[in-house]
Amino acid sequence: MTPEDFADLLTPEGRALLDSLRDHDPAQELAVATRLRRDHPAHLVSAALGQARLRQRAVAKFGAEDAFRMYFTPGGAEMATRAAVAAYRAGRLAALGVRSVADLCCGIGGDALALARLGIRVLAVDRDPLTAAVARANAEALGLAELIEVREADVTTVDTTGYDAVFIDPARRGGRGRIFDPESYSPPLSWAVETARAAGTAAIKIAPGIPHEAVPAGAEAEWISDHGDVKEAVLWFGTPDPAPAGRATAPADGPTTGEAAAAAPDGVAGRADSGPARDAGATAGAAPDTGPATETGDPADRPATGAAPDGVAGSAGSGRSPGNGGRAGRGPAPQAAPTRSGLASPAGGPDAVAGRGAVVRATLLPGPRTLRRSGPMVEAPVGPVGRYLYEPDGAVIRAHLVAEVAERLGGRLIDPTIAYVTADELIATPYATAYEITDVLPFGLKKLKALLREREVGILTVKKRGSAIEPEELRKKVKPQGPHAATVFLTRVAGAPSMLIGSPVSAP
Repeated sequence: MTPEDFADLLTPEGRALLDSLRDHDPAQELAVATRLRRDHPAHLVSAALGQARLRQRAVAKFGAEDAFRMYFTPGGAEMATRAAVAAYRAGRLAALGVRSVADLCCGIGGDALALARLGIRVLAVDRDPLTAAVARANAEALGLAELIEVREADVTTVDTTGYDAVFIDPARRGGRGRIFDPESYSPPLSWAVETARAAGTAAIKIAPGIPHEAVPAGAEAEWISDHGDVKEAVLWFGTPDPAPAGRATAPADGPTTGEAAAAAPDGVAGRADSGPARDAGATAGAAPDTGPATETGDPADRPATGAAPDGVAGSAGSGRSPGNGGRAGRGPAPQAAPTRSGLASPAGGPDAVAGRGAVVRATLLPGPRTLRRSGPMVEAPVGPVGRYLYEPDGAVIRAHLVAEVAERLGGRLIDPTIAYVTADELIATPYATAYEITDVLPFGLKKLKALLREREVGILTVKKRGSAIEPEELRKKVKPQGPHAATVFLTRVAGAPSMLIGSPVSAP
């Protein structure tokens, strides 16, 4: 879509045509286009159909009420901040007393809209003519044009003097897809950090996979998840440290203390209930497979350690058998005293920044609920599998706060390099999902298949962490059948390839 095509969409004819396509079926698009071209120019019909598709996709990020009033570009819709996350971040800035923000690399304006809805004046800058025009149209469509000035310019030439804070969202995609080197962002992360420090109060949106050693000195690093899905990381500058040095803080339950204002208020785009539900893993048998097979070997799967990458799960009988605790379906085993994991990384590793007193945060939406640490990383105990297994939220794992969750649960890691926490008691926590474990077995497909057949398990959720076995391969081989459900974890326990079997459970 060209800027000229977009301008035509903003005419009365273009708006009426776009509104008529709100509920159109993309599968019938050819027939719809043929019919509409009898009464409208072909280029306008093409632009309207493309915009209608983008609006339908954007509902998941912005909610239907806003998405069907907003305008998008294909790249802008994909890269825009989810509205619930933007509202949370705007709330943090408002709580700092910020009344004006220079939004650099504003894209289609999602963050600018969230800021303006809190009464914050925004200068929104983007160098792409079409993107800037879309951002301007969105401010007008949502009645926020008086608070949002959109400027088409190179952000590196913009004078941000006179604004209380700066927000920078560098482009992290190029012609070949995602960009993983922060210095290849546009603009580079080093420029963004320099600009943020000069501004005093600032936030830089970055990819959640950024290594901790890349976090600049003096910055607070925050990882944010929405309904269990990690969405982004943010580098904060000029924010006071709310926690005593070396301590992790978080409320027992409910929204984060002092940050209730960061929650999206009623009527704001992207309320916490608008995001997709968290994928529970791979299902097989009676349940259709509608999502990703499992958690893969992403670096976020591991706690912050200096250990080698996750190994390969072996065959039955390989490695050391895990302890089991003598519950039903398992023979008794001695409970070895917990050891300590090497959660502190070696010199130059992920702890190189945290050890200098940096603040790290994991924030979970809806809520918000925030777990913080100020100071060096702590070690988590490692010990045998207990009755319950806790799967930390992805933001907790990314922020290297698994040890803090283990401490709150009175728990321990099942392996020094695996981000699963185990405990003997069921304790409610927003920072992890709990499972009751019935069996801990050495890895073996024949043994698993026999157990599932005996228990008539047909709905099988497969999760893996520290295993090379693919869930699809596992499902084909075990062929679950029956009315019952179970979750199997393919992982390591004390270094041994293992299978943990259980089911989700909620604390009273």
